[in-house]
Amino acid sequence: MNTTASQTARLSSSTMPVICKAQRIIGHQLILRNADTSDANFILRLRTDPQKRRYISATSPELAQQVAWLTQYAHKPDDAYFIVEDLNATKVGTIRLYDAVDDCFCFGSWIIKNGAPISLAVESLLMAYHYALDELRFNRSYFAVRKDNRSVWRFMERFGGMRTRETDLDYWYETERAAVLESFRRYAYLLPEPIRVIHDSVP
Repeated sequence: MNTTASQTARLSSSTMPVICKAQRIIGHQLILRNADTSDANFILRLRTDPQKRRYISATSPELAQQVAWLTQYAHKPDDAYFIVEDLNATKVGTIRLYDAVDDCFCFGSWIIKNGAPISLAVESLLMAYHYALDELRFNRSYFAVRKDNRSVWRFMERFGGMRTRETDLDYWYETERAAVLESFRRYAYLLPEPIRVIHDSVP
């Protein structure tokens, strides 16, 4: 892993883990690439898809607002937002780590485009959790899933999510390291080679 001096300082200056960006996380069939303003149109199409927008927070249809959000994101040191790409650099989705509290991070923006194999969705999840647990040293995560999104919350419960509360719209979950590591073993066939993390010059 190639880590910049500023990232090393952030990681070593606190006893608690911190979120930092990675330029690329390379898996078996996928690469998680740090998002930038050139991805605004793809993200907007994904988030405003009539089927997918039922299960995520509201997104403005204005491209300029998405570009502005990504511009602000680039200067946030404690947020990691990835574009999920296949090995041909075709964009297939997004995934994000943010809002850390002690040794726990929030997992979200996990959106995979229509028609992509379920194996790619699961691989992207494993890669994000590998980065959070093994590279950044987090032990827990928390996240919300829309109650109507049955396929996702059922999968996340199999993945190790424990339901902690609910609102009118969402179920809230937490995962512990041990449960996620068990899922790594269960889905090991999706990642037969070690995951590689490349930081390059990401702030």
